Amino acid sequence: MNLNLIGKHAFVCGSTQGIGKAAAIELASMGATITLIARNEDALKQTLAELDNSQQQKHDYLVADFSNPQLLKEKADAYIKAHGPINILINNTGGPAGGPIINAKPEDFTDTFTRHLLCNHLLAQSVIEGMKSSGYGRIINVISTSVKQPIKGLGVSNTIRAAVGNWSKTLSFELAPFGITVNNVLPGATLTVRLSSILEAKAAKTCITLDEAKKEMMAEIPAARFAQPAEIANAIAFLASPAAAYITGINIPVDGGRTACL
Repeated sequence: MNLNLIGKHAFVCGSTQGIGKAAAIELASMGATITLIARNEDALKQTLAELDNSQQQKHDYLVADFSNPQLLKEKADAYIKAHGPINILINNTGGPAGGPIINAKPEDFTDTFTRHLLCNHLLAQSVIEGMKSSGYGRIINVISTSVKQPIKGLGVSNTIRAAVGNWSKTLSFELAPFGITVNNVLPGATLTVRLSSILEAKAAKTCITLDEAKKEMMAEIPAARFAQPAEIANAIAFLASPAAAYITGINIPVDGGRTACL
């Protein structure tokens, strides 16, 4: 199986913590050159120092805030013009605060739509021509199992994640003739800052302890545990590799069997 990414250049978004950081580390270990994208420069520098460079990669970072998609695109375009094509794009952005959908404000939807769908779209527009010219393209969107099955208490996230899923599927049709694949990885409950905030909110709302909230959530998972970020990164890395060249337009839940639908 060909998992070699030597000579490939990846943009990895949200890459200073959690799944994004784990994905950057895994792709670098496979030989890819990584450009980290996040808003915290100190955290970017710290993550940069942790990346494998045994294949003489010259990793880099780009400071960008996903609340301003047009500025993000301008920075991405300038970076590509200066450094050459991007072969792999990992779209990954932290999710919105939880809560019932009936309580959501209009700006909750527009802000999440901006950070997720619009930023994904503009970054894809930035990298696609380079993928075509270089003969290698992988766009991988880290979304949520709510694409397949809405999760209670995550109203805004369920809504926007579904939109990103449909955007991705549509894009996969258009790019397949060029050998560019577009796929979604759908993490289940993963040990990240995001999961901690969800569990804390659940504990506070239902007047139970944090440990009890963890046990209740874990009871819904057939594997009976939460995922490590590196386990989600493994799925991302496979889809980014040459071995996944004929896989496009799919949603892969990495959730320990929690999602009940097919």
